[in-house]
Amino acid sequence: MATSGTQRPGGRTERTRQAVLHATLDLLAERGFGELTVDAVAERSGVHKTTVYRRWSSPDGLVAAALQMGAEDDWTAPDTGSLEDDLYEVAAEVVRYFTEPALKELPTASVLAAFQSPQAAEALHDFYADRHVRMAPIAERAVARGEIPAGTDGDELVRAVCGPIFYRLFLSRESVTVAEARVTARAVAVAAREGAFVRPGV
Repeated sequence: MATSGTQRPGGRTERTRQAVLHATLDLLAERGFGELTVDAVAERSGVHKTTVYRRWSSPDGLVAAALQMGAEDDWTAPDTGSLEDDLYEVAAEVVRYFTEPALKELPTASVLAAFQSPQAAEALHDFYADRHVRMAPIAERAVARGEIPAGTDGDELVRAVCGPIFYRLFLSRESVTVAEARVTARAVAVAAREGAFVRPGV
């Protein structure tokens, strides 16, 4: 994952990286981690398999690198002017990504890959850690507006609003819609106003 001050490779090297990692994501969505092979990625990407093996070495390395691309996007946290609505937008986005037919295969396969590959698990952890950093302004703005107490833990807000969605998706296997996202967002916003997510000792 690129960090501040690190230059990503350019030119042909970058085109190769993009081709391979996008092919990895396509095949991950289509086949799942268990059926992903370096040879298949090489064939799909048009990059010689020797190059793919040399740089990424295994399906684990490919999936980890592909998931790390998520930190390269320009996603920003919603800013609706209301804590409840901000939380709703976050939860509703999770619902859409994991339920809409055109979107759901890749995020679902990515989560499942994390249970099969330590490298994929680390990459997925880093992806969500990055999202937590980007969502920090949600709590900060809510504190500034006087909606919630100072010292409210923004990470816990995000976990609280997304947790019930992931429970339905991956544990109880219940259907989930944006209606559930609204209920969850409202409940978390109410709890936050009462200080439920204030860091201990603050």
